[in-house]
Amino acid sequence: MNFIEYSKQYKPKINQVIGSIYKRKIEAVDNVFLKEYYTELQSYFLAGGKRIRPLLCIATYMAFSDSRDDKILTPCVGTEFLHNASLIHDDIIDNDEIRRGEPSFHYRYRQYHQKYNLKKMKAEDFGTSIGIIGGDSAFFLGLEAYLNNGFSSNLNIKGVDLYKKAFIEIANGVLIETDIVNKTDLTMDEYIQMISLKTGALIEKSILIGAVYAQVEEEYLKSLSTYGMNLGIIFQIIDDILGTFGDEKKTGKPTDSDIKEGKKTCLLIEALNKLSDERRNRLISIIEKQNITDEEVVLVKQLFKESKADVFCRELAKSYYKEAVEALDRLKGVIHEDELEFFETLLNFVAEREF
Repeated sequence: MNFIEYSKQYKPKINQVIGSIYKRKIEAVDNVFLKEYYTELQSYFLAGGKRIRPLLCIATYMAFSDSRDDKILTPCVGTEFLHNASLIHDDIIDNDEIRRGEPSFHYRYRQYHQKYNLKKMKAEDFGTSIGIIGGDSAFFLGLEAYLNNGFSSNLNIKGVDLYKKAFIEIANGVLIETDIVNKTDLTMDEYIQMISLKTGALIEKSILIGAVYAQVEEEYLKSLSTYGMNLGIIFQIIDDILGTFGDEKKTGKPTDSDIKEGKKTCLLIEALNKLSDERRNRLISIIEKQNITDEEVVLVKQLFKESKADVFCRELAKSYYKEAVEALDRLKGVIHEDELEFFETLLNFVAEREF
């Protein structure tokens, strides 16, 4: 079963579990604002998203299990809560107003402040405050997926341990990203370390959570981990390219935000390493500015093309693609054919995606 078919089968079920978790939370509170808050958080979750992480978790479980029991959906949905929690906080850090073509969570509450003409706090501060809490709420709601889900407490403890490790690694990746925003002498190895933590870790742990519940033998975990980490690295490299050269209608995000925020993307790091001193200094003078103009964004994109950074990053993604394929090859004859096809076609989708 390919990625698209797998997604059509399980994505509605994933969304149903997300909705049921929020339904219980909304019913459990008796304050009007809290009901509105959890309803808004639910709306944010269900507004879009590929659900790659829970799909990977489900597919791993099914790949090794003779059971096709849907009870695996609940612990796997925990990974989607953790992912969205990190996105909510990420949008605050980056001051991004758009996520998946809709207002980011904290920006929704800036709009809420303005709509009701609230007198206390600035709209920006109000939105940021609710956004921080929103991310925190999502982190901990995700943990509820590992309680009373039909699996043994021993397996749930292992699931929570992986959830915790993913949380810590994501945080470490964001910390490194925040630190390097002011640096211009970065190596590609430093970039890979950062995205391995920020993006790769949760994709890898989503697979390993599925493996925990399927009680996969130790000898296969390394191949699963290698596939997941390389998939995550590819995802982020392609994300960097689309963040500058993608179609805004498809990605749901503006193609100038990474440049205006001075994000250390694959494109920027490669351009800084390959441009002549004169052109490199021009690039640095732009990205170090607080307010980058639209004309300067166009120039930065030209410098990326001039240095062939986009070509390099595509080739870099291909090298990690090769490692992921080799990891899957080691699992042939071990995992079910439907899930092998899912893993293969998902890898191709991530490497070739336009959104």
